[in-house]
Amino acid sequence: MAPIPPAEVRVDERLVAALLRAQHPDLAPLPSHGRRAGWDNVTYRLGHDLAIRLPRRRATVELLIKEQTWLPSLARQLPVAVPVPLRTGAPGAGFPWPWSVVPWIPGATADLEPLDGGEAARFAGFLTALHAPAPPGAPTNPYRGMFLRDRAGDTETRLRRLREHTDLVEPEVSRAWQRALAAPPARERRWRHGDLHPSNLVSGDGVLVGVLDWGDLAAGDAATDLAAVWMLFEDRAARAECLSAYGATESLVVRGMGWAIFFAAAFAGSSRAAKPSNPVADERLDRVAADTLRRLAQDL
Repeated sequence: MAPIPPAEVRVDERLVAALLRAQHPDLAPLPSHGRRAGWDNVTYRLGHDLAIRLPRRRATVELLIKEQTWLPSLARQLPVAVPVPLRTGAPGAGFPWPWSVVPWIPGATADLEPLDGGEAARFAGFLTALHAPAPPGAPTNPYRGMFLRDRAGDTETRLRRLREHTDLVEPEVSRAWQRALAAPPARERRWRHGDLHPSNLVSGDGVLVGVLDWGDLAAGDAATDLAAVWMLFEDRAARAECLSAYGATESLVVRGMGWAIFFAAAFAGSSRAAKPSNPVADERLDRVAADTLRRLAQDL
């Protein structure tokens, strides 16, 4: 993974207070705390139940607008909490882009507090609810879109480096990757999250309670999200239960394994590539990558 891009605008508590005073004065008395900065957004918790989410780079503004546009209607069909925008904000106080106020979802991310194996069926239910046919005009995502083969070049470069420096890419994984590339591509345009790794799922004592970061939401191949099965569940029986409860076809499973390899190859080595962005978080992505490749080899 590349280093986290630098922020293009300064976001601090004074800016948050100024934006709220001008545009949502009833929220201005709430204390802002718990700053979190990711690749795309800066998030502050507002009081106990809310959070404010502001883009940190111009290139990611369209991702936030996508959440504002599509997530309110999509959230109504989902069985877990999502940070649906409750209020929206316009540029102001020197900040050049739109922003959102969203619910705060209590819990820990699943990379810190893994989901219990008993959550396999619940996760399958979430995927089933999410993967409805996408309407006309639904956004697309060329990076994590319809065809896995479009990502083959970058992924194979990363896999080659992993073979040179680690023992993570077992022969079974290499064969699974080739099967995934050869599988018939999906033709159905279904909603999918597009970035369902463990740090985007919220766990409450091992129970799935929420799903975060919907900037990659788009119409495409549901197998992209099915990759999360191998990222989330340590127990082989739980993975099988999840795929069965979802009703995954053989072709969908093959493509899902391919997307799991794609994500694992992207995450592997992140702590070395991304320093000094957030080495603790990056080391967790390294662990997700290693665990995912090991679980794939077990299931092949």
